[in-house]
Amino acid sequence: MTESNPFVAMFESPDSAANYADGPAKFTPGFTDIHRMAGVLIRERAPDNAHVLVHGAGGGLELAAFAGANPGWTFVGVDPARAMLDEARRRLGENTARVRFHEGYIDDAPTGPFDAATSLLTLHFLERDARIQTIAAIAERLKSGAPFVAVHSSFPQDETAREQWLSRYEAFAIASGAKPEMAAAARTAVASNLPILAPDEDAAILSQAGLSGVTSFYAGFTWHGWIGYAP
Repeated sequence: MTESNPFVAMFESPDSAANYADGPAKFTPGFTDIHRMAGVLIRERAPDNAHVLVHGAGGGLELAAFAGANPGWTFVGVDPARAMLDEARRRLGENTARVRFHEGYIDDAPTGPFDAATSLLTLHFLERDARIQTIAAIAERLKSGAPFVAVHSSFPQDETAREQWLSRYEAFAIASGAKPEMAAAARTAVASNLPILAPDEDAAILSQAGLSGVTSFYAGFTWHGWIGYAP
């Protein structure tokens, strides 16, 4: 993300951070199930006392879900927005003791090695080259064969299909309870400011960044999820 991206200001605002939890479920089909699926995929290979790297940990939604379902796990959470990290600490409560937070980007995170990593609703903020570099940096921090779970906005980018999928994004949000003006503003912000890629290109980037066995496990309108494994 850059300073010119309006999403940065949103995440750095304490008021917006406090209200963040209301948004993802309205705009992301099966949002809570994404956390459950990620947990299932991680547990396939990670031990009961897994040490997990959470990229884009601000807000604490996935951290709270992972910590609640996996009492033996510990975490490192990295995010550039201080207000969002403060909200994550508040949300986690007593489970905050199981998390080491790092304000910054992936290069500010410890080198690990970690038993697993996730990046949920985050990588779509990054341009293609930065996305490859970030995923590669995550993979370098993983034990050999450890899983990496990624979910972010990804849908066809030819003009006709792009407009159709953006319309569906907006319509789903309204159907989920978002105010129409909020959904329309979100559609405009996504269309104008996010460097979204098509699913095939996103999957190729994961492989190019060094992950093996890249497989799609989730698709929900304008969202897509993959799992891959560290070399």
